[in-house]
Amino acid sequence: MLLARQDVFAQALEVFLPFSYEKNLLLLNKILGHPLPTESGMFTYGYWLWPIGRYVERNALLAPDETVQFVHALTQRFTGEFALRPLITHQPEYLLRALSSWVIDESVHVRRCASECVRIRLPWAKKQRSVLQHQHLYFSLLLSLKHDSSRFVQKSVANNINDLYKEDTSLAQKLVASFNKDASKHTQWIIRHGSRWYRKQQAAGGL
Repeated sequence: MLLARQDVFAQALEVFLPFSYEKNLLLLNKILGHPLPTESGMFTYGYWLWPIGRYVERNALLAPDETVQFVHALTQRFTGEFALRPLITHQPEYLLRALSSWVIDESVHVRRCASECVRIRLPWAKKQRSVLQHQHLYFSLLLSLKHDSSRFVQKSVANNINDLYKEDTSLAQKLVASFNKDASKHTQWIIRHGSRWYRKQQAAGGL
């Protein structure tokens, strides 16, 4: 129901915006406003941008480069991972390479989005396993965030690991082993939180 309501607005944007998708992104970029000054606020101050994100998600494959550039700006105001979902599903190698520079971005929202984009079981989105076809790029992206000091980013990386455990336990164990090398206190927290499902299954005798 929520997405259906957002689609009403997105369809209106598709009908009434005056230019091509690429040029419309340039137009929409002018109304985004200032980036969020803290980690919080995307669903309060940035909530009104949801239909724009949905518009981008529906048209992302028309212009991947322009989409990635726009979402880099969008995600600093409102969550942007949904807008990139079509690219991670249909062009995973392209997007994984594009996101490789996001993991060192000064914006915590951009770094978090890089991680959220590649989640297998992102809430409110269809499951995608396409990143597993590009394991080296997928692991490399997450490992680049293993020492991130932001708990906002750490939670996202941990959720990636937790998702992976549910899909392929042996592959998740391989990733965790890489995380354990040169592990900082931030890395250790990510591993603990990311292994929560696996630990529960072990405790219950399910594994």
